[in-house]
Amino acid sequence: MDQADACVVMVTAPSKEEAERLAVATLEARLAACVQIQAITSHYWWDGKITSDAEQLLLFKTMPERFAALRDLIVSLHSYDTPEIIQLPVTAGADKYLGWLRREVAAE
Repeated sequence: MDQADACVVMVTAPSKEEAERLAVATLEARLAACVQIQAITSHYWWDGKITSDAEQLLLFKTMPERFAALRDLIVSLHSYDTPEIIQLPVTAGADKYLGWLRREVAAE
């Protein structure tokens, strides 16, 4: 599979509960095959100053053609005014895993 065949979408959420709601909603909609959640601390510029917060990082494993629908669902459910939603291309991977990912996202 080539780089256009899979992607990872990074999203942050303010709590474990919200992260889990986002993960379940996107999995149920078949917009991701897998979502990983990890506790992190983010440091960033906001309103002209540096701030930091405990957040949850979600890594959605999906296909590029599902990104727009995934993004739109996340935006509709997310509590942040400006949620981080970043698509990263997968440039290589295990064929068996990437095949599984494609099948799960395509399943209806």
